[in-house]
Amino acid sequence: MSTITIRRGQEADLPQVLALIQELAVYERAPHEVTNTLEDMQRDGFGPDAIFKFFVAEQEGKIQGIALYYTAYSTWKGRMLYLEDLVVTEELRGTGIGKRLFDAVVAEARHTGANRMKWQVLEWNEPAIGFYKKIGANLDPEWHNGNLTMEQLQAYTCDPAVEMIVTQPQEGK
Repeated sequence: MSTITIRRGQEADLPQVLALIQELAVYERAPHEVTNTLEDMQRDGFGPDAIFKFFVAEQEGKIQGIALYYTAYSTWKGRMLYLEDLVVTEELRGTGIGKRLFDAVVAEARHTGANRMKWQVLEWNEPAIGFYKKIGANLDPEWHNGNLTMEQLQAYTCDPAVEMIVTQPQEGK
């Protein structure tokens, strides 16, 4: 097998990254849930208000894995890195690529002064759970994950006075 290179993701990588995200959705039994587009990823990863970064595992010009993360903030701990997805293409799972991508995100957390790194894992994803336990990560059974879908966000009724604060132009901008 040829060498796998871990490097920072670039905009030109996004078509292959999106394909890996779609592969992950199939693995997680939710292929219909991916609504993200290449244009969204270009804007959100490389536009003026970029909100995510990623590392890739590349072999002979083909991206075999990704670790997509972003900076978040904890009111208790301060700066933290959130690992949104760590994906290795199916045929190369179990070869150590995932650990190398995870290592890259840990190194980034250290380099950026993060006080914590967080991620989620599905309760049935035994290979991933085994990996996280092996490295000594805390898998917290106390917390439930909450989310609102796009439809729920649109249907939710905000206090009009509060929503006006958000939609008004900010002074000095």
